[in-house]
This record gives sequence, structure tokens and C-alpha cells, in this order.
Amino acid sequence: MAPVRRPRERRRRCTAALALALGTTAALAAPGHAATAAQSVDFPTHCVPPPIAGIPPIDGTTTAEITVDNAAPKVGDTIAVTYTVTKPAASNPVDLALPADIMTPSGKVVASGAQNGDTAVVGPKKNPPVPGKGAFPAFSMSGTLKIEKAGSITLSPGDYNIHTSYIMELDTPCTVTNPPAPGSVTVVATEQPGANERTLALATATGKPGDTVAVTGAKFSPNADITVVGRSGAAETADRTTAKADAAGGFSASLTVNDKATTGIVAYEGAAWDPAKGAGPAAYTVIDDTPTPPNSQKLATSVTAGQLSMTQAGDSVQLSAVDFGKGGAAAGDLRTVTVQDFRGGPAGWSLTGKVTDFTGPGGKIGAGALSWTPACATKAGSPSTCAAGSAGGVGSAGATLASTPNGALTGGEFTVDAKLSLNVPAFTAPGAYNGVLTLTLT
Repeated sequence: MAPVRRPRERRRRCTAALALALGTTAALAAPGHAATAAQSVDFPTHCVPPPIAGIPPIDGTTTAEITVDNAAPKVGDTIAVTYTVTKPAASNPVDLALPADIMTPSGKVVASGAQNGDTAVVGPKKNPPVPGKGAFPAFSMSGTLKIEKAGSITLSPGDYNIHTSYIMELDTPCTVTNPPAPGSVTVVATEQPGANERTLALATATGKPGDTVAVTGAKFSPNADITVVGRSGAAETADRTTAKADAAGGFSASLTVNDKATTGIVAYEGAAWDPAKGAGPAAYTVIDDTPTPPNSQKLATSVTAGQLSMTQAGDSVQLSAVDFGKGGAAAGDLRTVTVQDFRGGPAGWSLTGKVTDFTGPGGKIGAGALSWTPACATKAGSPSTCAAGSAGGVGSAGATLASTPNGALTGGEFTVDAKLSLNVPAFTAPGAYNGVLTLTLT
């Protein structure tokens, strides 16, 4: 039987759009994520009561903490940030008792270290009743932070404001007396892994046992030691040589192919195959010149590599409705995505998504309000195993829905799903709000 043909590895980029619709609007509340451990910190705060209260500013101590849903992100990721004030410095400035659910907190989280800047956070309009001149209750505010630089990023509580809507609209702004406040949590960000752009080319794709094939490569590490070797499926054959990359990362080598099992040729830096530092396989067929025995027939076949593709079971999702004035999460299920990786090479794949703002009669609900909890299943017999992305925000910057790693031989069939949750502000105008979630497979 003739050796299997394996065409050169090709990467394809596929995109699909999924419309997400919300029937009626309601309040935005942060989705549940497993928060990393954080340190509760105390800091002096200067709070200014509303003028109608007729009392001087309050200088007190605020106790708060910052939590994140991902303490080890990569550059380009968007993480959820929650600012929880467990003990406000201010209290109800008037003798009048305040009813439940009339307080809306807002504030900022301050980043320092590898990345500097402020992140706006806001909390839901929710509180227990507050007696006249009584202490304000604890509250939480949430927002999103896009990671732009690698390194350690310290997050500290910043200024905050307590807005009350009862009889009249009143604000009690509280500022950090000696900024910045102590750090509450540290995020350690790393660079996104760079794409492998190494390429491999053969002067000919066939030859008899003992023939020599000219092999060239480009975009390898400058002056790196290169191993050029034959492949039979995921295994290496006895056909092997070495080369040295030039200052531009290119190389040339001559490989003598004797092993009839060789169906492809790869090149990689170092002494062992690493898909992140290699290229190929480039298809190569050894022509079996062994004479056919009398009264016999040679049988040959080939396996042709296919493509990386995806399909989705529908192009729209109707999220659940929420009530005006109460708010909450509008939930739904992503239409199932089926990924087929029939390339038969060493490269894995990544399925990512990003969403637009949701627009409607009340303006828009920001893209950062959509989060998902991904799930991924692998069809039995697939060489690769699918890994679901992390639960968290999607946003306009995007997030990973699912992926498979690079390997000696990759491929298979996979189904990808996700639970969707859109957090909508409590007093967003009633009506339909629509956004588009775009999925990209690379």
C-alpha cells in the first residue's frame, strides 16, 4: 500500500455572527464569578453630605476590598472588577429614614504598577432600609478592566459616591484623603503567546527511496539549530538531517529519504519536536519501486487533509425578559457551535467571540454587560481534546469560547455551548435591545 499523502498545513479563519435580543429591559447586576482572594483595607475618607443636610463634611474611615474574576490574565483580556465597601465612612445625613432600594453607589478602582488608570464601577440600586442618621449599609460596585500591559498590576479602592433617590435626588461623594488607598489585590498579567509564523517548503513532493529533497524554511529564530526529519503520521521516521538558520531566520537543507513510511517532512528548532517552534508537515510521497511479485497487484490509497470549519445551530438567541425597575440578568443559551478540524497537522485552534453594544429605545446597554459560561465536548476518537474558555465577560474586546492545543497530530469534531447572561440596569427604558455576537475560528 502506498504511503498516505498529507498536504501542507493550512490555517483558516472562519467567522459567524449570532444576534442576541432582549425582550424587555431591567437592572444590571454582575454575574457570579469565582473571585480571587483579596485583602480588606482601611483608608481615610472625606465625605461631603448634601447641602440640605446642613452638616459639615465627615472625615472617617472606609473599609473596602477589590476582587477580580481572573488574577492571571493575558494582555488583551478583559477582567471583571468588583469594589465592595463593607463599612462606608458616611451615614444617612438626615433624620428621615430611607426606604429600601433607593441607593445607587458608583466609584472608581485605581490601577498602579505595570498599568495605571482608573476603572469606573457602579452598583445596583439596592439597599436595606436605613434609619434616620443611621450608618449606610455595605454595597458593591462592578466594572471591567482591559489588560493592556504585562506585569504586576495593583488595584486599590478609589473615590466613591452614594446617590439616593427618595423625595429628592441627593449625592454624598467620598474621596480618598491621601490617595492612593492601600492595594487590595494584585493582578499578574502576561503577554499573549505570539503566532508561529515559521514556514517550510520542499523542492519536490515525491521521490524514490534514496532520493534527496531540497528543504527550505523561513521565519525561524535567527541562528537557531534546525532539525529536519521525515514523519509518518505522528511518528518520526529514520530520515533526518540538521541545518543552521541564518541571521534572518531562513535555512536550506538536503534530506535523503530512504524510509518508505515517510509521508511528510517537518522542521523544528532544537532536538525535539515542538509545534510552537516548528513548521510542517509538508507532504512527501516515497515512490515504492519494489518489483511486483508474479501474479500480484499493488494496491495504493491516500488520505486527503481537509479544512478547519464551524457551523452553528441557528443565528439568533432570545434572552429572557427582565422587569423595569427591578433589574437582573437576562439569560439564554448560545446556539450550539460545531467545530470540525480535518487538517491532520500539528496546529490546534481557538474559537473566540466579541459582542457589540445592545441598542434599543433607551439608548444602549454596553457590550461589557454580556458574560458567558462556556462548555465544550469532544467527539470520541478525536486526536485533540477541546477545552472550554473561562467564564466571564465577553465585551467588545472579546474572549475565548473554546480551544484545542497544538500537538504532534491534531484534529477531530467538537461541540461548543455557553450559558449567556446580560446584566441590564434597573431603569433602562422598556423595549427591545439587540446586539450581535461574532464568533471567530482560527
